[in-house]
Amino acid sequence: MPTILSHTIDIQAPADRVWAVLTDTAAYPTWNPFMTRLEGDLVVGARLAVTVVPPGGKPNNFSPTVTEVEPGRRLAWLGRLLATWIFAGAHSFEVRPLGPGATRFTQSERFSGLLVPLLRSTLRSTEAGFAVMNTALAERAETGVRH
Repeated sequence: MPTILSHTIDIQAPADRVWAVLTDTAAYPTWNPFMTRLEGDLVVGARLAVTVVPPGGKPNNFSPTVTEVEPGRRLAWLGRLLATWIFAGAHSFEVRPLGPGATRFTQSERFSGLLVPLLRSTLRSTEAGFAVMNTALAERAETGVRH
């Protein structure tokens, strides 16, 4: 049975600014405490190099494939361990304008495969990581900080 994790935050910044911060992946090491590295082209079919550091956890590297890019709205990828029936994570970021200066941002992941029941505690720390990243994204978008 799949496990779905999700975290949503309302950000007091325009959607285009939120999208710009999200897709400026070279800057992740300067502000993103959860996803400390994201390298590769954000185009469908591209392989990415990602490092996540769950709160209280150790860095985890993986190489998902971009499955969807809707500029200004949605970015998604699929990561897997050997085969999707063993372990897969379908990750997405959604940017939804709430008005001229406000945006709803949702980060979610649908985990599936035989290993999911064995990884429950790891998945809980992943959900906490979503919250930490979303808060950092909001702070960066709201302040307009550029490093």
